[in-house]
Amino acid sequence: MPLDLRLIDPFDDAAVDAWWDAYAAAERADRGHDAIVWTREESRSELQQDSEVVDRRAYLIHDDDAVVGSASLALPLKDNTHVAHLGLSVPPECRRRGIGSRALALLENEAQDAGRTTVQGSASWPHALGSDGAGSPGREFARRHGYALALGDVMSRLDLPLDEDVLRAHERTTAASSSRYGLRSWIGRVPDDLIEQWAILDASLETEAPTGDKDIDPQAPDVDSIRESDDLIERQRRISVGTIAVAPDGSAAAYSQLVVSTDDGNAYQWGTLVRSRDRGHRLGLAVKIANLRMLSLTAPEVGAVYTHNAESNEHMLAVNTLLGFRPVERLGELQKRLG
Repeated sequence: MPLDLRLIDPFDDAAVDAWWDAYAAAERADRGHDAIVWTREESRSELQQDSEVVDRRAYLIHDDDAVVGSASLALPLKDNTHVAHLGLSVPPECRRRGIGSRALALLENEAQDAGRTTVQGSASWPHALGSDGAGSPGREFARRHGYALALGDVMSRLDLPLDEDVLRAHERTTAASSSRYGLRSWIGRVPDDLIEQWAILDASLETEAPTGDKDIDPQAPDVDSIRESDDLIERQRRISVGTIAVAPDGSAAAYSQLVVSTDDGNAYQWGTLVRSRDRGHRLGLAVKIANLRMLSLTAPEVGAVYTHNAESNEHMLAVNTLLGFRPVERLGELQKRLG
């Protein structure tokens, strides 16, 4: 039999296990055994979710009857419906046989059949390799197959606990600059009275934050999408920590979210955004500090926070440096137009 993609049933535990094993093996081969990967059960929960926001498809790559890799497609259903997000994982023992190239062609065909005209993916490499990632396996594979680097990101790590003296000094600075704004933090689901404001900020993140050459359109604020994300976080046994900065008129000026993986013991910085007209008041630093305070009270066992920021986002990178984040890896957001 020729090489093929086989769509898996997310409720077939053996198939999901095989899919995840290939994904984890490929990530760790390229990035080291300590590579940050979604855990097996977190991935299973995501694949099983009945989503109205994204059509998630997971595939096993078969060469004859042998599993030689895994793949995924994520097809947005509400905004940017011209885009397909793809993932491709070939473990090291199955490489150098043309499997990745053939599987990628099949995956792109799946995206085209779904009416998508742009495909996007990502590759990670050591920070020391520089912005282009020349020489890293994933970046070179993508380059050979016509994927351009649409946006370069830096992944940074903050070791916990934080130095209390440093944190208090930053709190004094932000208090002086942001005294007109109020901060509100919580654990878990976004509060009902804040969710519309949260949805507005969350939707604007895709276009107010640096996007480079990514082929994406503005998103519409959508409360239902936020609630769906809340549901998934709970299914995955993750812990969400949220903070909003409230402007004098009662609107939300900034927000930030940390999500703790109870499976791997790390926290991950999700969205952080300061509304354009409210910048210059150190609100980005303020909401991040408030979240870190909540994190230390709620999950003191967490040993590190990881975040990705566009390399061109000098302001947010400077905020992270103040808090003690250090760059550890780079991620390339890759893109190809089909047809």
